[in-house]
Amino acid sequence: MRANPAAGGQGSLAAGDTTFAEVLRARGYRTGLFGKWGFGPEAADQPSHPGARGFEEFYGYIDHSHAHQYRPAYLWHNDTKETLPAGTYAPDAIAARALDFIDTHAAGPDPFLLLLAPNLPHAPSEIPDVGAYAAQSWTQANKAHAAQISLLDAQVGAVVDRLRARGIAERTVVLVASDNGPHEEGGVNPDLFDANGPLRGYKRNLYEGGVRVPLIAWSPGRIAPGTTSARPTPLYDLLPTLAELAAAPAPTDIDGLSAAPVLGGAAALAPLHGHLYWYRDEQGVTSRANTQDGGRAKQVAEAIRKDRWKAVRFAPGRDRTVADSAWAFELYDLAADPGEKNDVAAGNPSVVASLTTLLRASWTDTYVRRPWGLTAVADPSASTLTTTVANGSARPWPDVRVTLPLPSGWTATPTGPAATASLAPGQALTTTWRLSAPSTAPAVLVPQATTSSSLRFTAATRFTPLPAPPTRDSHLSDLPWVSATNGWGPVEIDRSNGKQAAGDGTPIAFGGVTYAKGLGVHAPSEIVYHLGGRASRFTALVGIDDFSTNQSPAGATRAVVRADGRTLLTTATLTGATGPTAIDLDVTGVRLLHLLVEDANARSSFDHTSWARPYVTVV
Repeated sequence: MRANPAAGGQGSLAAGDTTFAEVLRARGYRTGLFGKWGFGPEAADQPSHPGARGFEEFYGYIDHSHAHQYRPAYLWHNDTKETLPAGTYAPDAIAARALDFIDTHAAGPDPFLLLLAPNLPHAPSEIPDVGAYAAQSWTQANKAHAAQISLLDAQVGAVVDRLRARGIAERTVVLVASDNGPHEEGGVNPDLFDANGPLRGYKRNLYEGGVRVPLIAWSPGRIAPGTTSARPTPLYDLLPTLAELAAAPAPTDIDGLSAAPVLGGAAALAPLHGHLYWYRDEQGVTSRANTQDGGRAKQVAEAIRKDRWKAVRFAPGRDRTVADSAWAFELYDLAADPGEKNDVAAGNPSVVASLTTLLRASWTDTYVRRPWGLTAVADPSASTLTTTVANGSARPWPDVRVTLPLPSGWTATPTGPAATASLAPGQALTTTWRLSAPSTAPAVLVPQATTSSSLRFTAATRFTPLPAPPTRDSHLSDLPWVSATNGWGPVEIDRSNGKQAAGDGTPIAFGGVTYAKGLGVHAPSEIVYHLGGRASRFTALVGIDDFSTNQSPAGATRAVVRADGRTLLTTATLTGATGPTAIDLDVTGVRLLHLLVEDANARSSFDHTSWARPYVTVV
C-alpha cells in the first residue's frame, strides 16, 4: 500500500496476500484483531476482510475512513455491523473486547495472537475527558491529544496487567509500535510536547522524525529490563519475527528479516538489512511537515538508509519516473548528524551516485506474491471447488493432506490426489473436487490442509450450487439464473425501473410490436442460465428496444451468445434503426448458456438492450 486512499479508493488485500495472523494461525494460534484494520472495502465476505486474512475474531473498523470516527454508529464484529449505544467512545469499547479476548484464551490449550490497533492518537483529537490536562493553559486540541496518548498508555498497561493476572505474562511477548512520527492535524502542536525529540520531521516527512519510531518490547524472563538495540527494525520485520517466535512457516517472498534474536538478548545474531527504502506520494499537507520539506509536501519523495547514510530526494512533481538529474537530492550522515541538519551531498558524489542506483533498484511496479498456504476457488458453473496448498516457506512440509468437510446431504469427489508424502518449498498440491448438493442454498465450505509437522490451514469459501435445469420448454425469465450483471429483466425486485415481480419478465417492443417475458439489460451485461444439457434450441429477438430508442438514438451494441465457453453467435452492431436480430441456435448438450451485450461505440449511456421472448426448448 503506497498511499492513503484518495481518489483511487480504499487499498485492499487479495487472496494471495499473507498476513502474520495467517502464519501464526497455521501453527495453531487463536487470533484476534481489535481496532483499525484499514484495508477496504467495508464489506463482509471478501478477501480483504480480516476474517479472510487470518483473524478468527475481529472487532473494530474495516476501512480507513470509518476509523476517523471516535463515536461511530456501529463497529464491525466479524462479518456483522454491531450498532453501538449513542455516544459510545469506540477506543474504550475496542479495548474492552481485547481484554475479553485475553480472558477467553489465557487458560486455553492454544497460544494466542492479539493485535490491538486503537485509533489513538489521531485527528480529530476526540476524547470524553482531558483528565489531568484540564488545568493546562493549552488549546483544547493539545489537551485532547495528550489525553489520547495517556489513554493509549493506560490501554497498554491494562493488557500487561491482565496478562499478569491470568498468570501468562512470563510466556507472552508484548510489542508496541507506531506507524509514523508526530502529527499536527486538527490543531495539535507536536512541538509543545517535543514529540520528535532530536529528530527532524513529522508525519508524512521522510526525515527520521517522520519515519523513525520506537519499537518497545516486553516479556518478563525473556527480555532484560532496560535493554536497547540500535538495529533498524522496520515494521515489515514483524512477520518473520513472530513466525520465528512461534516456530511457524513464514513465507520467503518478503523483505522482512526476523528480529527475534534481539528480543532474546542476542542482537548480534539478528540479520541486518542492507538498506531501508521509503516512498511518499501524499496529497495531505500540514504546515510544519511542508516547511521541513521545503514546500514540497505534495511532490513525490523517496528516502533510503544504508549504514550511516540517509538520503532524501524529491521529484519535481508527482512523476517518479523522471530522470535522476531532475530530483532534488539530500544526503545526511546519521552517525554524526542524527537530526539531519547538514546536507553533505555536494561533498560525497560517489555516495550520492550509489544511493541513487539503489533507490531505483528498490522500486518495482508490480509484485506477484508466491503462493503460501491453502486457497480455494469455487466454480459453481462447473460444480467444482479447487483447493491448492502451496509451500511458500523455506522448509519441506511432510505428509500433506487436504480434506473437505461438507454439510449434510452434500457429496464431494476429488478428481486428483488430495495428499502427498512431502511438499517441497515452491511446490503445490492442487485438487479439484466435484460437488453435489441437495438444494441451491449457498453454504460456506471450509477445506482443511494438515501436515505431520503440526501445521493446519483452512480456506473458508462460499459456494452457491447451480439452480436446477429446466424440465420443460420455458421462457428464460421464468427460470432461475446463475448470475446476472447489468440486467434488470431477470432481477426485477429493487433493481429495475418498473419494479415488476421477479420471474415475470418484462414486455419488450420492437417496431411497435410488443413481446412478453423479455429481459432488459445494459451494456456491458451478462446473464447466465443453467440448462444442464436438457435443452435443444434457444430462440430470441435481441436489439435496442423502442423505449430506449425514443430516449436517444445514440445506442449501439452487439449481442453475444456463448455456451460452455464457446461462442455460438455474435451479432452485427445493433441500433434502434437496425431493429432486432432474430436468434435460433442449437444448444443440445449445453450446460451453461451465457447471454452477453457489449458496447459497440464506446458510449454506453444509451445502450439499453433487450432480449425479447428468450425461449429454450427442452429435449
